Amino acid sequence: MNFNEFAAYAYFFLIMFLVIGTYSYIYHLYKNRKDVTGVDYEDYSNMALKDDIDDAPVKSMSDDKEK
Repeated sequence: MNFNEFAAYAYFFLIMFLVIGTYSYIYHLYKNRKDVTGVDYEDYSNMALKDDIDDAPVKSMSDDKEK
């Protein structure tokens, strides 16, 4: 096995490792959307798109204080 053949195999396995790592990271992000307190911050992603004065807020707030 010469150096060029070794480099081709190394390149192939490096690319496969990076693809598998990227897809597993994306799966991890979508599987664990909520944080420890249970807040899903993906709801806030539309805040920039729905910023008109007549649009509904992302999270409605109450005037009553929680006890």
